[in-house]
Amino acid sequence: MTLLDYYKMKLGIESMPEFLKEYLSMPSITRLKDITYLCGMDYASKYVYDFKEPISRYDHSLTVALMTWNLTHDIKATIAALYHDAATPCFSHVIDYMNRDYLVQESTEKPLEDMLKKDSILSNKLKDDNIDIEDIINFKKYSIVDLERPKLCADRLDGIILTGISWTKQVDECMINKFIDGISLYMNEYDEYEIGFNNEDAAIEALIINNSIDRLCHTRSDNYMMELLANIVNLAIKREYISYEQLYSSKEIDLLNILNNTNDIDINNRSEERRVGKECRSR
Repeated sequence: MTLLDYYKMKLGIESMPEFLKEYLSMPSITRLKDITYLCGMDYASKYVYDFKEPISRYDHSLTVALMTWNLTHDIKATIAALYHDAATPCFSHVIDYMNRDYLVQESTEKPLEDMLKKDSILSNKLKDDNIDIEDIINFKKYSIVDLERPKLCADRLDGIILTGISWTKQVDECMINKFIDGISLYMNEYDEYEIGFNNEDAAIEALIINNSIDRLCHTRSDNYMMELLANIVNLAIKREYISYEQLYSSKEIDLLNILNNTNDIDINNRSEERRVGKECRSR
């Protein structure tokens, strides 16, 4: 059993409510199975990245939804949590880099409304369940799902756990138990529901791991590799090897195969550097 599997078990995947199972099969969410959680860096240089386990955006969406359900038993909030990343393109935040949205990293969220409304199977299911699709599109209305930093929400805590499993390798089964057993929902000083720890050790461990993730995300090598892939994708779009729309409809591996098999010297040189990457290794 992988740590990701163990984490899902801890969140109660085997006993998840029936309504959640039904929403897991919609086209707008199943496409995330082919998008890596760590921004396509799974395919980058092993000199720079040495991930422990493959994790997809679908995995992240599911675990955020399960965490939301465990803490709220709110059906709408849980479905909104499941679909909060439905508009994630191939390579995820690399495309925010390409769009020059380094800090906020929300440029790729803009197509969410159109994508969910175009999913007729999802729309019909929501109507059958008497749920307004706007309640799912506007996931930021649920503070349990999304809050601005440094507040803690399901999306952020799940990111700490998943990244801690695969990238920093600081999260093991014991740590997963400590986190999930140690969280509760509290009303913060802004009258928002926010995740908090009822265990000081768990809070300290989460802070330590979060700081480790921040350090890795601000290394020259990570910034360089993210920018490098952003430049490759941008160049491929400009030269019409791929389209921007394909980022939201293709599998990451299929787009990488296109990028790796052009006869374009500029793209080929950058792609080779992304795969090898010895020069930018800084850790």
